[in-house]
Amino acid sequence: MKIFRHYEDIPGAYKGAVVAIGNFDGVHLGHQALIAHARRLAGERGAPMAVLAFEPHPQEFFKPSAESFRLTPFRAKARLLAETGADAMFALHFDAAMATKPAPDFVMDVLVNGLGVGCIVVGADFQFGKGRSGDVTMLRYMGEMEGFGVDVFEPVMEDGHDKISSSHIRELLKAGKPEEAAKLLGHYWALEARVEHGDKRGRTIGYPTANMRADDVLKPAFGVYAVRATIYDNDSPSGTWGGVANFGVRPMFETRIPLLETFLFDFTGDLYDKHVAVELIAYLRPEAKFESLDVLVAQMDKDSDKAKTILRQLPAKL
Repeated sequence: MKIFRHYEDIPGAYKGAVVAIGNFDGVHLGHQALIAHARRLAGERGAPMAVLAFEPHPQEFFKPSAESFRLTPFRAKARLLAETGADAMFALHFDAAMATKPAPDFVMDVLVNGLGVGCIVVGADFQFGKGRSGDVTMLRYMGEMEGFGVDVFEPVMEDGHDKISSSHIRELLKAGKPEEAAKLLGHYWALEARVEHGDKRGRTIGYPTANMRADDVLKPAFGVYAVRATIYDNDSPSGTWGGVANFGVRPMFETRIPLLETFLFDFTGDLYDKHVAVELIAYLRPEAKFESLDVLVAQMDKDSDKAKTILRQLPAKL
């Protein structure tokens, strides 16, 4: 998948594309269905298929001091979108100029004159432009005037009732329900970051951990999880291991910034500065403060045994 960070001077090979537009945070089953629909339309037209999303997420621009909420930062989102079969991703910079661009100008500047879209696919509640003044009615009208198609995709429903949404998935993760979140995502949610040096206390008790900070993503429920970790070398996966992880502030040792500390089963090697994606498979228990290191280690032994049992029983696919 080719990634563009601009909408000017797009190569001719990507003109006339069917473009799915959205934030796509999490790339959940609803997003995947919309993109699959765009891919079918592109096949019928013999055109490329692309996705358009803004970076940073508009909410991050308007509320820069708010707590991180994203399910998928750019790197993770791009990888998940590539897995949908998109030919290109237009990751357009969301800044003051984009935020104040009137809706008709967004259509003309970005979609028509910039990307030269052949058709766009959006959800029924899609809004755009300054003050979110543009909607699907405007898009259809301007599409007729400028010669591009507009296809409005109906939302994918959860259990036949509510629309699958990134907001609900965030609520589930913050409530310690990663299995339920995974059913809506179509994949397990992962926290991704580079492994940092820690206090190396885990080595002294037989549980060396890979320490990662959740700086720019949602913070899930504090506690201990059964996990599955994939290590990346230059954006290519080099292996996946099961493990057990604690996310939180470590009541025994009181860290100020929440950390994900992951112990990988049967792993040997150096993880420092490696990019690792740790999938939260199951919530085992809340964080706790123990009366001694011996009691802590005994509990970690139990956590590891429980995590191994859960991981052995995982289905090949969700």
